[in-house]
Amino acid sequence: MDILSTYHMTLIVLAAAFGLFMAWGIGANDVANAMGTSVGSKALTIKQAIIVAMIFEFAGAYLAGGEVTSTIRNGIIDSSYYTHAPELLVFGMIGSLLAAGTWLLIASWAGWPVSTTHSIIGAIVGFSAVGVGVESVKWSAVGGIVGSWVITPLIAGVIAYFVFLSAQKLIFDNENPLRMAKRYVPFYMGITGFMISLVTIKKGLKHVGIDLSNNEGYLLAVAIGVVVGSLGKILIARLKFDENGDKTSHYANVEKVFAILMIVTACSMAFAHGSNDVANAIGPVAAVASVVQSGGVISATSKLAWWVLPIGALGIVLGLAMFGRRVIATIGKGITHLTPSRGFAAELAAATTVVIASGTGLPISTTQTLVGAVLGVGMARGIAALNLGVVRNIVVSWVVTLPAGAVMSIIFFYIIRTIFGA
Repeated sequence: MDILSTYHMTLIVLAAAFGLFMAWGIGANDVANAMGTSVGSKALTIKQAIIVAMIFEFAGAYLAGGEVTSTIRNGIIDSSYYTHAPELLVFGMIGSLLAAGTWLLIASWAGWPVSTTHSIIGAIVGFSAVGVGVESVKWSAVGGIVGSWVITPLIAGVIAYFVFLSAQKLIFDNENPLRMAKRYVPFYMGITGFMISLVTIKKGLKHVGIDLSNNEGYLLAVAIGVVVGSLGKILIARLKFDENGDKTSHYANVEKVFAILMIVTACSMAFAHGSNDVANAIGPVAAVASVVQSGGVISATSKLAWWVLPIGALGIVLGLAMFGRRVIATIGKGITHLTPSRGFAAELAAATTVVIASGTGLPISTTQTLVGAVLGVGMARGIAALNLGVVRNIVVSWVVTLPAGAVMSIIFFYIIRTIFGA
């Protein structure tokens, strides 16, 4: 208790600084994954993707980032083991942020698309199991989360597979694919608009003081979906194409139509990612702030300090802008050849999966979800369309991530504990 009162501001500043560093790593690695499909399919340039992601990642993190945060903060370890020594929880959370941020810096520099969720959960489990005791970890909760890392890529892959096949059947397999694209792409845009507006209404608006009923929320989401679809129809109608061209030129023109749709899905993916993955950075920061400001009281739930979410949102934006290009190249070009129509299927599937997970408070790995979606698109074209060597390397980097976060967290935990004389 004396340590918390003596170093009150120092501990909070350290947590905020390392939380910003961790969020920077999320931006450099995870957000790069999210935008990789847009860049790889050439629907967006890298500069355009960074601008889109900066706006919508910040919006998702700030408006809808609260629900998943509680899962990361309270669901992984049993806080009752820290009741008599709350400073150990504070040291561990600060060390976890530094460990996860360091690993993400290394991985991003190497161009490895790793999981930020793996990084922070591995770090928290590591310091708690070694620094306090194996029994302090809620292994059942960890098991459930690990299970989600298998289930969510599978869900995303299946959704992407069928979205791509639907586009193939409704558009590309017809005599006049361009005419079919003008008919059906606005419908896809409306679905995307509905999906992303629904999570904003149900989760995000309550953070800014607007609380709608379920019926009102669904009606507003439907209205937004209709508006997005209508705008898409207008934009597509303005595109100038040669209707009398051969089928090859029609396919090229259809991809141009899907490129417009990719911009919508890129926005939704960035928003969904921001709402879900900001928790990886701000969860430990929120825990430190709560324990320190309460004088050592560890409560089951605590209100986020006003400055915590902006730190996470700002860090994500800075990481993407400064360091995101390396991982974008890996995810956008390495797994399978992407066109706008394929990238759209992958992004819509991944965004849908992330939004579902965010709404239920489940801390999934966005990286694994998106890779699963890209694999689903590739599988729809046959196994030969996949670069299995790149897929294997990505999976190996995932396996390394969790123990790397744990080992570094244990080291930093003992260093911080020694510095503060605990």
